[in-house]
Amino acid sequence: MPKLNQIVAVEKGLKSRTATAVTKIYHDLQKPALFAGLSRKYTPIDDDGEKFPPESTLVQKNVDESLRTAASELTQLFDTVATKEEGNRHATADVVVDGTVVVPGASVPLLLFLEKQLADIRTVISKVPTLDPSESWSPDDTSGGHRTEPVQTTRTRKVPRTLVKYEATERHPAQTEVYMVDEMVGHWATTKFSGALSPARRDVLAARVDALSDAVKKAREEANSTEVNQVHVGEAVFQYLLR
Repeated sequence: MPKLNQIVAVEKGLKSRTATAVTKIYHDLQKPALFAGLSRKYTPIDDDGEKFPPESTLVQKNVDESLRTAASELTQLFDTVATKEEGNRHATADVVVDGTVVVPGASVPLLLFLEKQLADIRTVISKVPTLDPSESWSPDDTSGGHRTEPVQTTRTRKVPRTLVKYEATERHPAQTEVYMVDEMVGHWATTKFSGALSPARRDVLAARVDALSDAVKKAREEANSTEVNQVHVGEAVFQYLLR
């Protein structure tokens, strides 16, 4: 008995070859001239009348034969696909990670689905926001995320001051210059919050996805190694269609 992976291996090439052959037959069926012929012979009324050679056109194609040829090409494809699908119904394997069965008795279609979804999940995890490593973060029980310790900064405002360059005299007024100084008027206490993951947490999640993805691939290979019974459906289908 063949193994499921052997059936899968030949299916794609068989589909391509069958499509080419059947398409050629279909195109021929759209050309009525290939299926028409004639034969004509000229006989003059008088023995001395003008004579013409006989003319004939042979029939090049026969519809029944063309359909039987298409049926023959398709029968092998039908049988191959039926055998594969029958194998998929019975070929299963457990998805096991570190000795733990994560998905028991997974079929090949399910394993293929999981493989694709896990690849997409891996892409998502690789792009998630992570905590700024320049900050010191701690868990925040209120939000379920992270927070920093409050950092205090000062708030200032510009205040004018007067610089007396020369004191006033009996003859001259005082010479002054106004300048601005920063005067502290308060304090900011800033706490930062984040819903991002720590880089370490992101790496743990990515490693889990990778481990499960590897396990799914191994299970798929195991399931595809299952021996399958050959299924024949094409002949019955075309016996009914072309009887």
